[in-house]
Parts: sequence; C-alpha cells; structure tokens
Amino acid sequence: MNNVKIEPFKVIGISVRTTNENNQAAKDIPVLWEKLMGEDILNMIPNKIDATIYSIYTDYEKDHTRPYTTILGCQVENLDHIPEGLIGKSFEGGDYVKFTAKGDLKKDLVIREWLKIWEMDMDRVFTADFEVYGEKAQNPSDAEVDILIAVK
Repeated sequence: MNNVKIEPFKVIGISVRTTNENNQAAKDIPVLWEKLMGEDILNMIPNKIDATIYSIYTDYEKDHTRPYTTILGCQVENLDHIPEGLIGKSFEGGDYVKFTAKGDLKKDLVIREWLKIWEMDMDRVFTADFEVYGEKAQNPSDAEVDILIAVK
C-alpha cells in the first residue's frame, strides 16, 4: 500500500444502492457487473478516456457498515451527454491509500482484499473509494486490481 494523490475525475456508468449488511452487496454488485457486461453498457458510454473500468463506492450513509452507492463505469472527458439509463458523477479526488490485489478474480481476490482493508486502522473519509480494472485485470486468472481508499 502507498499514499497517492488523485486528481478530480468524471465517470459515466450504472449504479446500485446497496449495503454490506446481511451480505446484500455480495448479491447486488455481481448483478451490476453482469448488467455492465451483458448489456454492452461500456459501448454506450460517450467521451471515454480509455477502456479502464472503475468500480466506485460513494454516497456513504456513514461508513462501510451502512448503505452506499456502487457505480460501475468509465472515466469520461465530460458529463455533457449522459445516455438514458446511465448516471454521470464528478469526483473531487484527494488523498488516497492505494492497495494492489494480485491473483485470480474468480477466487474472491477483490473481496478478500476489502476484508483486510475493513480491519485496518486508517483515517478514512468515506467520500469515494474505488477499484481500477485496467489492462492488468484483463486476464481474470492472473489479474491485478488497484483499490484506492480516500483518507484525510
């Protein structure tokens, strides 16, 4: 893990309001991923900067134990045109701690990393935390996913 500064950015994608309570997010987020891939959502996103997929956790009611919004989408140049059924959102950026999960995506790679993060004593701000699925995540059995946690 290391400290990084994230510049402000904009994303267009799809979202779901969920919670980690009663394992609800473990049901909701895979359904959101299925929709993203199955309905060709990525090709509907205008003004994409690149093909990197962002999984963003934001609009926290309090912290990771309470409801929050998950957004799956891509960084875009602007929010001038948001296609029907998609959402667009701007993020402030700021100070983050970056973790990199390496391994098999099909073997709970990312959630195992989150379970460790939730146990850590970090000065989290719960504005917008996110996962980055770039080129190194293309091979699901040998993937690399960055997880960025907003901190004070």
